[in-house]
Amino acid sequence: MTGAPGSGMPRLLRAGMGAATVGLLLLYNSMGSRPSGDSVVGQAAPPAAVAPAAPAAVAPAVPGPSASAGATATASRGAAPGVPVLKPSKPTRLRIPQIAVDAPFTELTLNPAGQLNAPPPDEKNLVGWYRDGVTPGERGSAVVAGHVDTTKGPAVFLLLSMLRPGNKVEVSRADGMVAVFTVDSVETFAKKAFPDQKVYGKTPDAQLRLITCGGAYDKKRKDYMDNVVVFAHLESSHKA
Repeated sequence: MTGAPGSGMPRLLRAGMGAATVGLLLLYNSMGSRPSGDSVVGQAAPPAAVAPAAPAAVAPAVPGPSASAGATATASRGAAPGVPVLKPSKPTRLRIPQIAVDAPFTELTLNPAGQLNAPPPDEKNLVGWYRDGVTPGERGSAVVAGHVDTTKGPAVFLLLSMLRPGNKVEVSRADGMVAVFTVDSVETFAKKAFPDQKVYGKTPDAQLRLITCGGAYDKKRKDYMDNVVVFAHLESSHKA
């Protein structure tokens, strides 16, 4: 994991995160290296376009073998419909103070199976945004993926599963705006039963999904069995 918790973080929280990090590092060392061509998401890729707000509108197509039309994702429990959504603008940097994340973005594409490709395998402090989806702050579910570890060691989303409701996620954008999201929930899903519509379905407001690998590590498949998904909603925005 790159970086360290801020000096202003409470002592007990810093100690707890330190202990958790040690445990995760030991777990990582017992697993061995990740493969170089993995995909972060277990099933289909996110929608290619922002979903309209009107509930009667047709849902956008979801690339991938498990796509289904017409379903609507449940809005985040803490969603604030009065917060104005932002215009499209590419994300440039992700900051999550609670888990010491401060990372640049890269654009992600789909693999031949229609799954979302992971960020480059040798980049420990890099997150990826699905370039054909909505941008963070737009209406819809913006998707950001990152490694829990790489062939070089623990990576940017090592501590993603430690986020809790109420934690803040900041996304800096190319238009000079910063979109501030509030975490609603953190859930773990088996890759074989990834809930596409729950994660990628259309939403009436601006939401964010942070995704990484999790669960048990299958040494034969050289892959994790689960995905960790953070669900968050846009709380506010401001100029950088």
